[in-house]
Amino acid sequence: MRISIFGLGYVGTVSAACLAQMGNIVIGVDIDPIKVKLVNIGKSPVIEKDLEPLISSNVKAGRLRATTDSNEAIQGTETSLICVGTPSAENGNIDLTYLKRVSREIGMSLAIKDSYYLVVIRSTVLPRTVEENIIPILERYSGKQAGKDFGVAFNPEFLREGTAVYDFFHPPKTVIGSTNADDAEKVAQLYKGIDAPLFQTNIKTAEMVKYVDNVFHALKVTFANEIGLICKSLNIDSHEVMNIFCQDTKLNLSPYYLKPGFAFGGSCLPKDLRALTYLARHRDLNLPVINAIIPSNQSHIQYALELIRKKGKKRIGFLGFAFKAETDDLRESPIVTLIETLLGQGFEIQIYDKNVNLARLTGANKRFIEEKIPHIAALMRDDINEVISFAEIIVIGNKCQEFTDILPRLQPHQHILDLVRIAKKFETKAKYEGICW
Repeated sequence: MRISIFGLGYVGTVSAACLAQMGNIVIGVDIDPIKVKLVNIGKSPVIEKDLEPLISSNVKAGRLRATTDSNEAIQGTETSLICVGTPSAENGNIDLTYLKRVSREIGMSLAIKDSYYLVVIRSTVLPRTVEENIIPILERYSGKQAGKDFGVAFNPEFLREGTAVYDFFHPPKTVIGSTNADDAEKVAQLYKGIDAPLFQTNIKTAEMVKYVDNVFHALKVTFANEIGLICKSLNIDSHEVMNIFCQDTKLNLSPYYLKPGFAFGGSCLPKDLRALTYLARHRDLNLPVINAIIPSNQSHIQYALELIRKKGKKRIGFLGFAFKAETDDLRESPIVTLIETLLGQGFEIQIYDKNVNLARLTGANKRFIEEKIPHIAALMRDDINEVISFAEIIVIGNKCQEFTDILPRLQPHQHILDLVRIAKKFETKAKYEGICW
């Protein structure tokens, strides 16, 4: 494939050298003549392990060169990768100056190019940037239509400084966002032979994935540092603690707990968080991340309350109110908190949960229900049909299969607030809303 790469900074230079090494003909484009000159004599404009030998060998082989002439690059290639910087603006937003300038240059070159062309953005940008900024610029300056006369895709990079060449050939995943399957397949061909999970999705999702990765990495660093402070204050080896922590790939380093849904609850997480933050306070430790977990959880409950209030209905039916499915545990259930708040604001409520109903009669939660939440116990119903007939808003509180089965029976005047994403695909006449999807 013949590829032009705009921006000979860190990502662009590594991408250019590695794609050339895979047999492609690559033209690097940059406004800096020094960077262009360095590439053309086989040198690297950035310091990175194993990069310069790749540049040197591919320049000698005629697969890699650089230019300051963007039009020359576009006319001589079939695909462009945009790898220019998107630095922070003073207000915290990203600065799109370089990306917009390159998009204008590519658009003007596309105006005089006869064949279909593919523009792939690799620069890190916030969701909707490509659709609301880049595509309109390309269309305006080319006089052509995206998806018809040229293609646009977003392909985030996952390169770490110091191991970028290795990471290019051994990525954790390949993500391609596009508006049509043909464009996505063409981008996928760039990475043919590279062993990594491939995800083809829409552009907004691909843009968001990169931010989720980086923010989570930052969160992990901060979390580990705060745990380190607690350990140090107790004369505990924090590295040994975290090494043991990292051995758990079932819960700790895994997809578990990383699916958006409702607030956490139960007998362990709230109690242990309170205990650890209490310990930290009494040792005069400032732990902003760990201290923010419980307030963040409480704000999620408040968010669910606002979603219900905005619908302007008064009769609420809860399906499931133990803190998770297939349990009768009501201790610190966030759904109980939500119900109590709604009751205090004058809402009419009925509740169905087959597991808790059984517990009310014979289970370990009988005393808790009778002593702690007797007013809620009076709202419980043994028949799910009674709750469905009563409710204007149905709140799905846990992933019981029984709740999926009733969705087709709901009516157009009813609303569903799903706190758990009960199913990926289902049919219902009711107005559906997920709490954070």
